[in-house]
Amino acid sequence: MHYNKLGSSDLMVSRVCLGTMTFGQQNSQADASEQLDYAVDHGINFIDTAELYAVPPREATYGATETMIGNWLQAQPQQRSKIVLATKIAGRGVAHIRGGDKILSQYIASSIDASLQRLQTDYIDLYQLHWPNRSNPSFNRHWFNIVDFTTIDPEQEEAEMLAILEALDTCIKAGKIRYCGLSNETSWGIEKYVNLAKQNGLPKMVSLQNEFSLIQTKDWPMVVESCQLNDLAYLPWSPLGTGVLSGKYLNGNRPAGSRWNLSDRHGNFRNQPDVHKAVAAYTELAAAHGMTSSQLSLAWCNHFYWVTSTIIGATQMGQLQENLAAFDLTLSEELLTAIHEIKRQYYVPYA
Repeated sequence: MHYNKLGSSDLMVSRVCLGTMTFGQQNSQADASEQLDYAVDHGINFIDTAELYAVPPREATYGATETMIGNWLQAQPQQRSKIVLATKIAGRGVAHIRGGDKILSQYIASSIDASLQRLQTDYIDLYQLHWPNRSNPSFNRHWFNIVDFTTIDPEQEEAEMLAILEALDTCIKAGKIRYCGLSNETSWGIEKYVNLAKQNGLPKMVSLQNEFSLIQTKDWPMVVESCQLNDLAYLPWSPLGTGVLSGKYLNGNRPAGSRWNLSDRHGNFRNQPDVHKAVAAYTELAAAHGMTSSQLSLAWCNHFYWVTSTIIGATQMGQLQENLAAFDLTLSEELLTAIHEIKRQYYVPYA
């Protein structure tokens, strides 16, 4: 396993991060503990979760994922010092979390305390803002004019950002969190947070967790440039596009227990004709080079120098083992060229 520095922090994280959002919905406590054990035994020291999880988010499973990780840590307290534990505060739009309100400074401390209790730990290594308060082009909102930027008040946004940083600073000084990071953010948001921290002597964001995969590359090059020049770790989530890049949904297949059989608040916006055409092409290319489509997709994410750690998830141990093996693969220039020929043909397969 290879390790990278997490942005401007002093944390070293594995090139693979175990995403855990299936714990509590598709995975039981026994499943979760088995995955966590396997991950740590194979060199993964970076574990990502969120108060929102399990997914799809429901009131009945709110906080369930953190609770399962906490149960694992309680049973094996020696593991805490071995891992970098990351979680997130949810933002606006989820009715059962703070009445659907946005992230405000007055919620930070209590949300951290609740996560600490569920995780059964004294501190969180990386505390992330799950999504911005303003409308932003994440998920399926990156097509033209879906987001109306004229409706956003930049002064109000900056005031809220500053207050959030001040609240995070208080929690860092109290020893409850070590570092803070962003998720589903844009170049504008990154620059504002970095500059506000610098101007006011407040904690600097050290990472950005955004969607990135063979079917979603909107972050290159603008957001990636902002991360690189501001020393933020780039952490791709959903590198398999909620599983579609594994090829398991080709030809209308819907395997029992798979993500696409569950209702999602954003809808199944990746279920588009061009997505399936792209996946079919990647699957054929992967087979010709002796690997699975999942492995091809993950190895492609991993090959970029600006990717700090790729977040993978699995509902079955076999999937976790298959996915982890992808990070031992080196893609030849010939194979990369073939991948990018497909990518050019299906550059924006969904929007």
